Amino acid sequence: MLYCIDPSKQGRWHLHLCTTLQRILDLPEPPHFLVPCYTATIDHWLDPRTQKIQTFAEAYPAVLKHQALLNAIFDTNDLVWQKAPWREGLCDSVVLSTHRSTFPQLWEDHDLIVRADLVESELKAPIILPAINEQNAQAYVLRLFVAGRSPNTERILKLLHELLEKYLSHPYTLKVIDVLTHPELAEANQISATPTLVKVYPQPIRRVIGDLDNAERILHMLGAKDNK
Repeated sequence: MLYCIDPSKQGRWHLHLCTTLQRILDLPEPPHFLVPCYTATIDHWLDPRTQKIQTFAEAYPAVLKHQALLNAIFDTNDLVWQKAPWREGLCDSVVLSTHRSTFPQLWEDHDLIVRADLVESELKAPIILPAINEQNAQAYVLRLFVAGRSPNTERILKLLHELLEKYLSHPYTLKVIDVLTHPELAEANQISATPTLVKVYPQPIRRVIGDLDNAERILHMLGAKDNK
């Protein structure tokens, strides 16, 4: 297990962990295909209404069974972790097995727990990136805010999945957040209407509100429009 704590919530932790894993296991390149298959996240924030610390934790299915270990590491007692949004075909075992010959170390037992935080200088330094497009982006982190589950929500998810699979050649994480269930996350992310698609990474942060049927607009936000 490899984890980090990002107090500022501005670090590129997913890329940092992959790079650290590459260094520890002497891998030929960062194993970005592990995101989101084997990831978990926990978030703490101050609720401005109650002035109490709130916690939201989620993990993908392959990690969810280890929540006792996660609670021990993050000192969260018997916190129940939520199952991260999942779709068929994501992290398919057959697809993952294609990486086995290149990354044989990942299929070995290492019995290690490593904390690999971003150093203070990395957290404070401005993040300078080249013009974002699908050729230089190593991974995408996306958030889709919806209001409940409905046929329209399912339709949007299907359209996004087809669009992302067609135009993005790098790994991506798409987290679906129901604002009716998690209004605090909507408030924290300044969501004023649904559906809203937010590109969290690569920076700069961009969002598309409402019109998610407009493929050209979404591709422009992702920086992939001029490359296909």
